[in-house]
Amino acid sequence: MTVVGPFGLSVRDQALEAGVQAGLAAVEEGLLEATKSGVPFITEAAQHLVRAGGKRFRPLLVMLAAQFGDSHAPGVVPSAVVVELTHLATLYHDDVMDEADVRRGVPSANANWDNSVAVLTGDFLFARASHILADLGPEAVRIQAEAFERLVTGQILETAGPRNGRDPVDHYLDVLAGKTGSLVAVSGRFGAMMSGADERVVDVLTQYGERLGIAFQLADDVLDIASDSHESGKTPGTDLREGIPTLPVLHLRARAATSGDPADQELCALLDGDLTDDALHTEALRRLRIHPALEQARRDTVRYAEEARAVLASLPVGPARAALEELCDAVVHRAG
Repeated sequence: MTVVGPFGLSVRDQALEAGVQAGLAAVEEGLLEATKSGVPFITEAAQHLVRAGGKRFRPLLVMLAAQFGDSHAPGVVPSAVVVELTHLATLYHDDVMDEADVRRGVPSANANWDNSVAVLTGDFLFARASHILADLGPEAVRIQAEAFERLVTGQILETAGPRNGRDPVDHYLDVLAGKTGSLVAVSGRFGAMMSGADERVVDVLTQYGERLGIAFQLADDVLDIASDSHESGKTPGTDLREGIPTLPVLHLRARAATSGDPADQELCALLDGDLTDDALHTEALRRLRIHPALEQARRDTVRYAEEARAVLASLPVGPARAALEELCDAVVHRAG
């Protein structure tokens, strides 16, 4: 059993391990090349998060999906670079919206420079991703454009909040399908498509990616509350401090509304208060970490990961499918 990449996937097949490792190494080179500019300051800002590392979850999925066709096909590595560049660009923008100070264990771009630099650097990365896409053909451009529209729509829906009468949990899961699921789905789709895999396989891996992407984000929701900054690479409770209603908080509010439990209502009132106050923020985190709502969010994470695993049933049994199943386990493990 070998651990592949920063994400920590366990791979039990030597040939698959070697192929995935080589592919991810090529992606790293591609990321550094794509983030170079004739302006040294732009290069420094654009490579800030690339050099900070990261899980490389999306490129890993591209490499595994490509195992169902020709994993050495010329479009595989560039498509993995595209999805990771797009993801990195969204992180620059997210950190501005969240006013985050830490990302991947290093100061965020907005903390290191300022919001304008962070936003424009994100735009630069989007532009570089588009440049690579142009060489992958019009179908790849269309797929990425549709995914990016879904990603932005999810972000807008999160900002707008659920409409009157809509279940906040259902609304939130729709948000995640757009914000996170869309790009992870494209990762599975690009890997299979660029490798020349059968259309049925492409469809299966697209569905798998969507479900796994939601599970991945739900695990992040749990980590935002349950972990420390050493584990997650970012400031704990960032979403909490910014008033972003992640799944554990939504479950808490639903329980408080139906149970009438004074302790639940008191915790909701605390969350509605000024969590820019460090003492109140610490207390809110402490109480959420022992609340049943956090365990409920963990169960939801497991459910989506198991749905992703179930989608794989029609794929040929072998090392690549086993690795994709292991990826489901790795996502669940992140949520504890």
